[in-house]
Amino acid sequence: MQNDPRSHGLWEVTAPPAPPTTALRGHVDVDVAIIGSGYTGMSAGLHLAQESCNVVILEANEIGFGGSGRNVGLVNAGLWVMPDDLLTTLGATMGRRVLDLLGNGPREVFDLVAKHAIACEATPTGTLHCAVGQSGLDNLRERERQWQALGAPVRLMDAGEAARQIGSTAYTGALLDERAGTIQPLAYARGLARAAMDAGVRLHTATCVTDAQQAGAWWHLRTSGGGSVRARWVIVATNAYTTNMWPELRAELVHLPYFNLATRPLPAHVLETVLPHKQGAWDTRDILTSFRLDRAGRMIIGSVGALDRAGRRIHHAWGRRALARIYPQLKDEPFETEWYGSIGMTTDAVPRFHQLAHNVVSISGYNGRGISPGTVFGRVLAQLVCGRIGIADMPLPLCPVQPVRARPAREAFYNVGSAIAHAGTAWL
Repeated sequence: MQNDPRSHGLWEVTAPPAPPTTALRGHVDVDVAIIGSGYTGMSAGLHLAQESCNVVILEANEIGFGGSGRNVGLVNAGLWVMPDDLLTTLGATMGRRVLDLLGNGPREVFDLVAKHAIACEATPTGTLHCAVGQSGLDNLRERERQWQALGAPVRLMDAGEAARQIGSTAYTGALLDERAGTIQPLAYARGLARAAMDAGVRLHTATCVTDAQQAGAWWHLRTSGGGSVRARWVIVATNAYTTNMWPELRAELVHLPYFNLATRPLPAHVLETVLPHKQGAWDTRDILTSFRLDRAGRMIIGSVGALDRAGRRIHHAWGRRALARIYPQLKDEPFETEWYGSIGMTTDAVPRFHQLAHNVVSISGYNGRGISPGTVFGRVLAQLVCGRIGIADMPLPLCPVQPVRARPAREAFYNVGSAIAHAGTAWL
């Protein structure tokens, strides 16, 4: 990618090359046009192609340019909200659909990885949600109760067992979710793209959609390079990186900045002391800390914040302190790469399903849980478009776009607030 080196960091350095693509030139007629080449768009394209649909994916930048190439790489089950809260928000029927669908989401991701031989460092050994203090432990105990009531393989560990699993005494316990795991997220995005193209999907990068007009049963799309597409359906899969087309999607998402810092590969004797089962981890703080290893043994630590202007210095210093607090043996390990991006947050932490116009659909707002939901909801959108299911069968309610009030102020608060918090304490 020809981007700022802080946009994709380690993932760009270690991912296999993207499949070769070109900008769209000329005109194509398809059944479905997909805007955006993240997990949602490419999963939708792959599954549509497997249904013998003629599909084109139009990407303004590069494969996985947005959140799909910048995230931590935690393949989580479910959403941030607890199961009971989701049932309250969506109702029993639809809430159960989402819980079942996303509870099995990591398995769907890992099955796709295996089926298409995607080289993305897939590590399905679970994740660890780490408790900070008694309040954090109480929160995880309630999560355990709710997920176990649904039959999920989650288990709360006390401080002693958690210390053995994490390799650190910094936490009062941890919730192990055996359904989950980690991947190299940009490598997964590129692998999905290759699988979709092998199935017959046309994928054009450096192709920004600049105009969309409906004429009868067709949508006519124009692109930045002078190309055009005529399609019966359009899937808008731009999520937090929505710009000029259907900008109302951006208006309903609050951008939460998130950064990651990665060390060099750790020496073998040090690796023996941290995350022995290679689970990805994060904690219960409001301004959370995430940490994991990649396959080469680099420690990746991240939190809320942007690596721009003064924020870069502040968050780097916080990263040094936080890493030393969790793993004192890593206090002198230098950071080799850094990157950051934006998470699209909804007001209730639940994704949104929209019909933006006739035969134009979108699901967005993954609230930091994009890998499994993006993959699964992409498949669901494909089933909707090809007629396998109807609107009433969708796992999310069809809802109008509702802009977030005072969104710019909220985004400024997250950016500035995270920098203030990270400047003021060694732990937050």
